Amino acid sequence: MDFQIVEVFKRSVTAELVSDRVFAQDAEFDVYINGEKSLRTDRNVFSVMGLLPDTRYTMKVEASDGSFAEKEFVTEHESVLLDVKEFGAKGDGKTPDTAAIQAAISCCPKDGTVYLPEGDYYCTPLFLKSNMTLWIGEDASILGDTDRNHYPVLPGMTRTTDEKSEYNLGTWEGNPLDSFASLVTAVDAENLDIVGPGTIDGNAQNSDWWKDVKIKRIAWRPNDLFLARCKKVRVQNVKVQNSPCWTVHPYYSDDLAFLNLYIHNPSDSPNTDGLDPESCNGVRILGTVISVGDDCIAIKSGKYYMSMKHHKVTENVVIRNCRFERGHGSVTVGSEIAGGVKNVRVSQCIFDGTDRGLRIKTRRGRGERSVLDDILFENIDMSGVHMPFTVNMFYFCDPDGHTDFVQNQEPAPVNEMTPAIGTISGRGINCTGASACMLCAMGLPESPIGRLDFEDIKVAFLPEGERVPERPVMMDNFDEMSGRSIYAKNVKELVLKNVEIAGSADKEPELIGVEKKVMEGVKYAG
Repeated sequence: MDFQIVEVFKRSVTAELVSDRVFAQDAEFDVYINGEKSLRTDRNVFSVMGLLPDTRYTMKVEASDGSFAEKEFVTEHESVLLDVKEFGAKGDGKTPDTAAIQAAISCCPKDGTVYLPEGDYYCTPLFLKSNMTLWIGEDASILGDTDRNHYPVLPGMTRTTDEKSEYNLGTWEGNPLDSFASLVTAVDAENLDIVGPGTIDGNAQNSDWWKDVKIKRIAWRPNDLFLARCKKVRVQNVKVQNSPCWTVHPYYSDDLAFLNLYIHNPSDSPNTDGLDPESCNGVRILGTVISVGDDCIAIKSGKYYMSMKHHKVTENVVIRNCRFERGHGSVTVGSEIAGGVKNVRVSQCIFDGTDRGLRIKTRRGRGERSVLDDILFENIDMSGVHMPFTVNMFYFCDPDGHTDFVQNQEPAPVNEMTPAIGTISGRGINCTGASACMLCAMGLPESPIGRLDFEDIKVAFLPEGERVPERPVMMDNFDEMSGRSIYAKNVKELVLKNVEIAGSADKEPELIGVEKKVMEGVKYAG
């Protein structure tokens, strides 16, 4: 048994087993700190809390068969620990605690920690800053105020004084629009840590955030956690739940780590994506469990205006040893991706009961900078995922989503509004309980999908009587499917190697406008 230290904090550490097992081991193992048992778990990524700053530790990980590995680490320096209750916070779930906690944050010196002990802290948005740690302790929660009139607004775009540029704060679905500040907000912060094991609770179920969601009321809905133009931010072992909208939203930020989070929203909550990195570089999501009312993870890079004026590709994204339990898509790319997405690696994850597994969605109008390329899914277990792989270049989002410009399936001129998809790959993926289709891909006739490459894939469909017909891609004039194996239209190259399909209604792929196909070891059974 071997492991690696992923990140060391002031009072905690996160480690990851060196193993190809998906998400967890078959049996629990023990974690010792300086010879004392600290944790028993089966999870590949685990966090040990309750350490002291500026201290050398030895971590030992021991399997049930007696095999073990040891590593040394030193916790980070902490200048001071500030308890918010000493600043007047009550933590009784009803007294407004924003001012007291914000005072502690404002007074926190470099390398200091603001600590929330046990209690429910009723708050409007809190604004974090650089070089600090927010420690939400055990049985502590930041509980969102239910009155939107108490929330400050982040203006979408403000002209700079010299009128040569513009300053962006608020964002809504890929555009610079006025939005409420999020319950926990950081703007232009660096070297920031947010650690648990406590909770950030948007409390949206007790407010009106989930009512009339398409109507702007004062401003657009906030997130639970919003990171704007931040660098070196780590979020560890925090529960984030009941968000008014997208739950965790990193925006134009770099060098981010999300470790052992649990993100949960009700299944019927609108637009409550789990974790949406938008125009970010260097994102690691490890050991995280997400169950929400929309996409579990949605990788984005804004709409056309932001791409033209503030272009930034989302790139270098690693998602590993995670579990996605419910949602529209397990890992989605799009649809607000005008800036492009590249170098995404998703591995050793469980997709359990989501509508779609790998989900790519774009459309005309995202623009020529919207290039999606080098996206790889490998070593994935899918269970009860209706549609394991979908790629859609006719996604009918936005006010003009149903117009002829977006939905016409005849070739359109290639111009500055035309998006592109490069290579999407899947390897070593096992899918059980598929329903509508295994792979459904719809490229644009004027901009076909570059390459779909799937190798070592096993898919087993539900029995016919248990399948419910569904439309795998959200576009107009596209029929529902049930038990379909592979449907691909407008693809430059389709590569299928060692693909086993059991229980499908058809016995061969349906390929339309596929310029080149490589099919080796494709087997249908049942």
